[in-house]
Amino acid sequence: MKVVFINTSDSSGGAAIACLRLQKALEKHLGIQGTILVQEKKMQNPAVISLSPTPLKKKLAWLRFVAERLLFLPYEKSKDIRFLFNRGMVGIDISSHPAVQNADIIHLHWITFGFLSTHSLKKLFALGKPIVWTFHDMWPFTGGCHHSGDCDHYRQQCGNCKFVKKPGINDISKMNWLAKRAAYGLLFSVGCSNWIARKASESSLMAGCYIDSIPNPIDINIFTPLPKCQAKLQLNIPIDKHYILFASMRINALKKGFSYFEEALHIFKSSNKRAFDNIEIIVFGSGDYQVLNHLPFPVHNLGHLVSESQINAAYSAASVFVTPSLEENLPNTIMESLACGTPVVGFKVGGIPEMIEHKVNGYLSDYACPESLAEGISWILKNNSDGQLSHHARQKVLECYSEEVVAAKYGSIYNHILAKR
Repeated sequence: MKVVFINTSDSSGGAAIACLRLQKALEKHLGIQGTILVQEKKMQNPAVISLSPTPLKKKLAWLRFVAERLLFLPYEKSKDIRFLFNRGMVGIDISSHPAVQNADIIHLHWITFGFLSTHSLKKLFALGKPIVWTFHDMWPFTGGCHHSGDCDHYRQQCGNCKFVKKPGINDISKMNWLAKRAAYGLLFSVGCSNWIARKASESSLMAGCYIDSIPNPIDINIFTPLPKCQAKLQLNIPIDKHYILFASMRINALKKGFSYFEEALHIFKSSNKRAFDNIEIIVFGSGDYQVLNHLPFPVHNLGHLVSESQINAAYSAASVFVTPSLEENLPNTIMESLACGTPVVGFKVGGIPEMIEHKVNGYLSDYACPESLAEGISWILKNNSDGQLSHHARQKVLECYSEEVVAAKYGSIYNHILAKR
């Protein structure tokens, strides 16, 4: 069986990480031959093929990204939502690429930002090959937004979009929705979480499509608990402290909720004054590090980590990982933390409640409530002295997210599709 995985990047964003991990898991456990097509390759992975291998093609890829943004610019409500909505009008045709032509199954992941357009998708569906699409966000079944928040217009035909300057019945979200309806053919869709699978089933764009829910996989031999002292020494940080961890690809991205993390720490400090000298912060990711200056505890900024051993050490060194995201599907960061035996505090949103079992392997805080976030941090630090929370965190990953478990579920879908065909 040959599968071609398609994702905009091989390194940027959670979908890229999940796509690479899935290809590896399927090859290791089921012997499935997988090729990953990306717009631009940055990592040395032989399974990845770049569609922009030359300087000229890289520039054209960048111009497509810019063009996609410019086409939305006249309509955008504010610059804060510039990257939260994609029209899907700019992209390239990959239907004739040898990896696509030779594949038994086409497996889509995250394909926007000027990589594939709605027209590109139409060309792929026209091939008549089975297409599986793993939904890392809501874009495949909305009129352009990646997360709709409290809006449910995607259930019908979109329109009156909250992201556009002048919403109306026939605004660009409605136009984009109609373009997707005209492009899509038979689709086997997979939500990374039960939450997003339910959202997809509510969308009129997915009417008649097969919809399942399968989580992303993780290598439990790479992400594994280290003794805390060893992990702290590896990171060159004091070994006699408790660490609160915050991690995000872009630490100050609007929807990652850093401001809630900051406020929660101030609340936590004011109610735990005697613990002040024993608490410090670990942060990794990219972004504007000036925001770290306002945190009320000493901060160890690890920057953008590439090495999985360093990432593993960061999770293992922490006593608690805090993820105050306001919109999430199935965060890789939570999975990584749990795999390393570090309990997690997060808001009750998206697929997070499927990962965090309240007061079993972490703490589910009330949505957008820094007081509840602070309470969760305090509760974890006070209730994991016997290591039971850490044990349950690791068990959750072994039972639900290990490569072998996830590969078997995807293998079943692949075999079902090919048999049905």
